Amino acid sequence: MTHTHWPDIEAAIHNRIIMLDGAMGTMLQKHKFTEEQFKGEAYKDWPSLLKGNNDLLSITQPDAVRGVHAKFFAAGADMIETNTFNATTLSQADYNLQDHADTIALAGAKLARSVADEWTARTPHKPRVVLGSIGPLSKTLSLSPKVEDPGYREVDFDAVVATYRAQMSVMFDYVDALLIETVFDTLNAKAAIFAAETVFKDKGRKLPILISGTITDRSGRTLSGQTTEAFWASIAHARPFAVGLNCALGADEMRPYIHTLSKIAGCHIMAFPNAGLPNAFGEYDQTPQTMSEQVSPWAHEGMVNILGGCCGSTPEHIRAIADGVTDATPRIAPVITPTLRLSGLEPFTLAG
Repeated sequence: MTHTHWPDIEAAIHNRIIMLDGAMGTMLQKHKFTEEQFKGEAYKDWPSLLKGNNDLLSITQPDAVRGVHAKFFAAGADMIETNTFNATTLSQADYNLQDHADTIALAGAKLARSVADEWTARTPHKPRVVLGSIGPLSKTLSLSPKVEDPGYREVDFDAVVATYRAQMSVMFDYVDALLIETVFDTLNAKAAIFAAETVFKDKGRKLPILISGTITDRSGRTLSGQTTEAFWASIAHARPFAVGLNCALGADEMRPYIHTLSKIAGCHIMAFPNAGLPNAFGEYDQTPQTMSEQVSPWAHEGMVNILGGCCGSTPEHIRAIADGVTDATPRIAPVITPTLRLSGLEPFTLAG
């Protein structure tokens, strides 16, 4: 990729709220693809079940993925995420497709790039960019899957770095920035940050990094136990373009943690909550209007720079949020006084 519109985003973010897309999974599930459709021609003889492997649809049902990207752009998104949330060797191993992870990641990145370029050509006054979606993996470095053996780990740090490095390398030339998202284990995220820095060194240039954690419940902590402040202290060294939260919570439940981040982070703030909390059937009922009414005030109160949606959020949700923040003034990052900041499960700041 010879040209990127990222500088246009860097300029625009000081003047307006930048819109991210919504839920790829939610939109793909509407197609109700069968096992045969997930496999397509390319994997029709694959011995394992592949239904539910949404990343594979970039290869087997590319028009569906392309359609989702286009609908979010039509709704007002400036940024879309590649359909690569699980396009890593470790996550694709669940389908015995670990040897195909690079192919899946590349297909997702190319698809997103082509749709973004089409929309940029159509609306040159509103350039569109692609974020390489880097998911949290199906295995964690901080937690043991065995209750009886808390010291046991399925993977080690080097293996996690390697899986992320491979994914980032194949997507590098097609994305404008990397989004390390839905972070429930900060150590996995730190491995992703290290992998990114290694890839940047290999490629001879850097891409912006955006990092989004997930507060898993009303305790206000990530799954690996960190508070919002401790999470930021753990990843601030990456100097991300933006930091934020997504998934797990609806907007109402997420608000206090976004407010906390907005006060302590010296970079841009992003938020893409779920469309409310899931009902008894695991579905999301929150209407676009309700979601916009909950999220838009964050922009008007100067808490955020980038808004979007996670689980349950459709193009209609993104359009409603975009309409609700057209006249909002983006957050201005506070000046953070340099000092020693450490973190375990809680943050520690050395008083001056």
